[in-house]
Amino acid sequence: MIIWLITFFEVKDADFIASDKNKVKNVNLKIEKQGEIITLLGPSGVGKTTVLRTIAGLQKINKGEIYLKGNLLSSDSHHLEPEKRNIALSFQDNSLFPNYRVIENINFGKKRSNGNKYVYEDKDIIKLLHIEPILEKFPHQISAGEAQRVSLARSLMSKPDLLLLDEPFSNIDQNLKDELQNSVKNLLKKINLTTIIVTHDSYEAFSLADKCGIILNQQLKQFDIPYNVHHEPNSIEVAKFLNKGVFVDVKVVSSDCAVHSLKHKELGEIRGKLLNNFSEGSKVKLLLQPEDLIHDDQSSLKLEVVDRKFRGTNFIYTLKTKSGEHLPVFVHSHHIHQHEKAEKFGIKTPIYIDHLVCF
Repeated sequence: MIIWLITFFEVKDADFIASDKNKVKNVNLKIEKQGEIITLLGPSGVGKTTVLRTIAGLQKINKGEIYLKGNLLSSDSHHLEPEKRNIALSFQDNSLFPNYRVIENINFGKKRSNGNKYVYEDKDIIKLLHIEPILEKFPHQISAGEAQRVSLARSLMSKPDLLLLDEPFSNIDQNLKDELQNSVKNLLKKINLTTIIVTHDSYEAFSLADKCGIILNQQLKQFDIPYNVHHEPNSIEVAKFLNKGVFVDVKVVSSDCAVHSLKHKELGEIRGKLLNNFSEGSKVKLLLQPEDLIHDDQSSLKLEVVDRKFRGTNFIYTLKTKSGEHLPVFVHSHHIHQHEKAEKFGIKTPIYIDHLVCF
């Protein structure tokens, strides 16, 4: 007997268009299993919110198809009304009913509940999102961050099949943001609620997601697990957007064994696993991330310090090669001594990098 497994959510060859500038074209995206958390990461104005609005049914598509649990939601000839999709969308901006108190706004979500057997009640959500002190207030009496939390609570109380969150933590103070992110993620996983989260914060996207999509220049450029997006960006464009390091010119010396070898005119041999297939002798650009180079005071390979930034648990030093390349390097903040500008800074050799990301 053949058992057909239905993809929980799928976008096929879809265009999401709000204006000439605000659009994402030819998108293909799958959420295989219920309960996965997906993040869409990209700069402001790139079309991320348009994607959410279209999935929710607030905008139509003229190309492609959108499916939820095997059912067609949108195509060029079909548009299921938003109220029939059982999808909840929590906006970045205040979308609360102004003439109703916070508790009444939350209860609107409860009224829309479709009977999904989730294990939480309104009091659980209120406590989780720290809303207790503002329940009797009206939307104009609360802060933007509080309004975001109320909107999220209302969406959760509707118990949807798919939850869409537009920058849900953008207006929340950092000391509360980390706690809320962890709590909300744990809740979503506990109740197995499939969620798509839009954000412009890469740390937020990576920490929350099972899979992360990068949207740049009107396209979904990469869709993969956060580890691969971070360590193995599939293009220079994605790597530069994530601001993970710098590109240096190298030559492929060996590419036919388990450990490959590159050559940089000042750093010398760089070994590791090439992620792309390049023949020996190829001149390529290698992505160097701050964690790739290791500081060694005893090394004979020394470069000049041109900048130092303190990041709490570590410093990021910027080193300059003789040819003018600037290389970032992480050093733990408890390192025995700090290096000043114009000092010489040792790099451990030979250089070994697990992922040799080259283009």
